[in-house]
Amino acid sequence: MLQNNSLLAQLKQNLRSQTPRVTGTIKATDKSYGFMDADDGNSYFVPPPFMKNVLHGDRVEAVLHTENERQSVEPDSLLEPGLDRFIGRVKKRDGKLAVTPDHPSIRLAMNARMGKRMGDQEVADGDWVEARLLRHPMKPDDKSFFVQIEALIAPKDAADVPWRVTLARHALEQASPADEAPRTLRDEGLEREDLTEVPFFTIDSASTQDMDDALSIIERPEGGWRLTVAIADPTGYIAPNDPVDREARQRAFTVYLPGQNVTMLPESLANDLCSLKENEQRPVLACDIDIAADGELTGHRFFAATICSKARLAYDKVSAWIETPEQADWAPNFERGAEQLKALEAMTLARYQWRLTHALVFGDRPDYAFELDEAGNVLAIHAEHRHISQRMIEESMIVANVCCARHLAEHVGHGIYNVHLGIAPEKREAAAEFLAGQSINATAEQLDQLDYFTALRRDIDASGNLWLEARLRRFQGYVNMTATPGPHFGMGLDAYATWTSPIRKYGDMINHRLIKQTLSGQTGGMPAAETEAETEHLTERRRLNRMAERDVKDWLYVRFLSDDAANAREFAAEIMDIRRGGMRVRLPENGATVFLPASSLHSDRDAVAIDDKEGMVTIKDALTWRLGDTLTIALTEAREETRSLVGRPAASE
Repeated sequence: MLQNNSLLAQLKQNLRSQTPRVTGTIKATDKSYGFMDADDGNSYFVPPPFMKNVLHGDRVEAVLHTENERQSVEPDSLLEPGLDRFIGRVKKRDGKLAVTPDHPSIRLAMNARMGKRMGDQEVADGDWVEARLLRHPMKPDDKSFFVQIEALIAPKDAADVPWRVTLARHALEQASPADEAPRTLRDEGLEREDLTEVPFFTIDSASTQDMDDALSIIERPEGGWRLTVAIADPTGYIAPNDPVDREARQRAFTVYLPGQNVTMLPESLANDLCSLKENEQRPVLACDIDIAADGELTGHRFFAATICSKARLAYDKVSAWIETPEQADWAPNFERGAEQLKALEAMTLARYQWRLTHALVFGDRPDYAFELDEAGNVLAIHAEHRHISQRMIEESMIVANVCCARHLAEHVGHGIYNVHLGIAPEKREAAAEFLAGQSINATAEQLDQLDYFTALRRDIDASGNLWLEARLRRFQGYVNMTATPGPHFGMGLDAYATWTSPIRKYGDMINHRLIKQTLSGQTGGMPAAETEAETEHLTERRRLNRMAERDVKDWLYVRFLSDDAANAREFAAEIMDIRRGGMRVRLPENGATVFLPASSLHSDRDAVAIDDKEGMVTIKDALTWRLGDTLTIALTEAREETRSLVGRPAASE
């Protein structure tokens, strides 16, 4: 008998080795069938019966079938499940408990049980929960999907569902750190200069509480300016590796969501003790920055100090006073207030022109502010265009961060740097080939040079060719945090390291400690290897924070625009992405993103040709839309279950 079993196993193994097989990832559709994106680059059809045993995102090995020259696959072993820990909604039917994952491509209600962590806690139909996949029908000895409920995220009717669910999905903290006993300033062996009589001022939004930068500026006799940037000093109160520091390291950033901020530091520190409040003395880390009349940075000096901000100014008031003084209802009334603001404006224009000529500047896109009521309903979405006051702070912080990058490179050799390599190394050959097709001669080696890349980008920006700009952007990599100095191609700078937001960014706290190490002459600070280890965590947390902000906004957009979708309201739109399935557009009025399915682009679907590689749509062989183009769209659907907006080109198009 044992011999027969052995022969049978050998026979199965032989059959398996002779059967064509492929590995890949399951992609579900809104139909009963699906596809497998195989590692060989092909996409294979998965028939409905086989889709019942897999989930979107599963990595599987599958048997390849060929019948009448048509290929399909039959998944037969699970390599890695696409679902593990997930957020879902409770389904109760006939006394049975189930959970449906909150995922646009997974609609299966899976039988569930309550986990031990839940204790006696009960859940109701529609509640939002955290769950974990325990059984998968493609695992040995498992016959069906089965999950365990680990935690209640929010009752179904809770007003804060978008915030609670989104933070839980990305495993981010739900609230700010707990406040603690009052802290006193630590002795760090630093000599602090007394600048309490210097007329520093802050410029922020009227609602800002965690004010971490104050400025003072004078005109130099030889021309140009001396800008003093004073930054809040939380590391003066928080020792490395104490409980607050460990919590801040884990959080890495303050999470800014519409209607809720989840701070990195306890609010008693972020919004009070460290915040540079008007008429209150505060310890700071400061930098004197010398800027020539043409905007060039000519020198800097870091030092510790004590300041007392003389004025808390608001962006809108300052901009109105500078841009339309005859209509302004406010004017600066603190010491040298008007003189300083005028000097800061002049410095800003000079620095901007210098960066325009020697580096790169960002396009002026508005920010969007969500106005919410007490219940979390969106009352309005305001487009906040950048005015002179925002540019004044932006230029001041950029030049201060350039100083930080240079100081750490010269005196420490490592720190937390933001590095962007421009065209991703693996895409440089393809980018050069693309540019050649646009009559731009550039080699892969040239695209790796900061000076060449920034000159190329300046030329493209000046041309106003939004399609070319968008196409080139597809070849670019992401901004990463590294421990060693490196170029920031996106800004056109040879190095960039931030230190101006230590209340909100743990990487800035690290850079503060490294700068202080150079000021005190002490050794034994954070070694380079430890700094490098921090960068991976910081980069990942920044990614999660941005995804959380996007997800909450998408949810609120769907709710806010649901009535407009019901009425097919028309909006001006900008094309931001073109894929095989359709186009994604942005609405400048409110910042929302809308998907236009390929089937909506023309009444005759066969007349539509989408070149997703080139970012173009042709209809009846005529070029109709390209990346960067504008058009009018009709908003037709607001789907809360997927937090997505769907539209179509307006009839006038």
